[in-house]
Amino acid sequence: MRFRHPDGSTVHLAYCTNVHPAETLDGVLAQLRDHCEPVRRRLGRDRLGIGLWLARDAAHALVTDPSALRGLRTELERRGLEAVTLNGFPYEGFGAEEVKYRVYQPDWADPERLAHTLDLARVLAQLLPDDVTEGSISTLPLAWRTAYDQERATAAHTALATLAERLDALHELTGRSLRIGLEPEPGCTVETTSDALAPLTAIGHDRIGICVDTCHLATSFEDPHTALDALTQARVPIVKSQLSAALHAEHPHLPEVRAALAAFDEPRFLHQTRTLTAAGLRGTDDLGEALAGDALPDASPWRAHFHVPLHAAPAAPLTSTLPVLRAALTRLVGGTHPLTHHLEVETYTWQALPPELRPRARAQLAEGIAAELTLARDLLTDLGLKELP
Repeated sequence: MRFRHPDGSTVHLAYCTNVHPAETLDGVLAQLRDHCEPVRRRLGRDRLGIGLWLARDAAHALVTDPSALRGLRTELERRGLEAVTLNGFPYEGFGAEEVKYRVYQPDWADPERLAHTLDLARVLAQLLPDDVTEGSISTLPLAWRTAYDQERATAAHTALATLAERLDALHELTGRSLRIGLEPEPGCTVETTSDALAPLTAIGHDRIGICVDTCHLATSFEDPHTALDALTQARVPIVKSQLSAALHAEHPHLPEVRAALAAFDEPRFLHQTRTLTAAGLRGTDDLGEALAGDALPDASPWRAHFHVPLHAAPAAPLTSTLPVLRAALTRLVGGTHPLTHHLEVETYTWQALPPELRPRARAQLAEGIAAELTLARDLLTDLGLKELP
């Protein structure tokens, strides 16, 4: 979906296909047929943006087989789909029964991360629509915080500097300008937007910036205006923003609130949980840890890294951080000029919701994703953007 900003530029809105995990190219093609095109039809649009997630094997197959890459581009066009952004955070195995900490491997100190991201860049340069010259890829925020010493930090920064050079060369070769955004996430070396300032200014290249995920922003209790102003002042490029909402519990000391939260404690993904105290931010690596005894202070609200559907906040006594998303979006695209032109709805946890909230069929999932995109579209038009055909 495309929107015209009052300044005349185009803002792209997509939804991320990591909600339909697939490890192979055949699986990706099936996603387009079984999920993405049905979402587009439900929205009544001739064109729908998707943020492709390509696992290692799928990306490698595309970059080593030009005919396969041409075939994917043709399939996108045939189904009324377009890709201007990729999700390069998960490397592989995102559809496994247990993902948890594995999603942070390999990190940016490992050569495999650079090689995979370069594959993604080469693929995206060929997938961009003919009238689009800029693409974006979100990626791991350097590493999970443990076992990340100065030696690994140096290796990660060197890899990103190499990546920037290769992206410059790709631009000269193809005319397509690609940028990479580190995606701050609770528990990582770069947990917040403020954590990103030092490494990104040290790298100092406009092809390496930040991806602002509004669920992660909210989970860490960052004020969106303060965070985005700091990025702007530091001249850190906001490569893309993932529109997502976290789980919010206003009164976590109450037994009924704890019981409601326990329904979201599931085994597949890590649900980092945070609370803001007088002494600063406190947290646990997973929701189950927070619910176990007194691992986390409960005198103040809790927020958990659980991407809940944008249009359907959890039932009381819980809610979502949709207000944080609204505030961030106002700052991102509601001003004189957009801070980013790539927006991506990223609710990958539909099948991790409590059983009674999960979609039971493809049609229900398509309906839910279309509802999320409709909400995002309405937020954009309320800010003065005009939806394009």
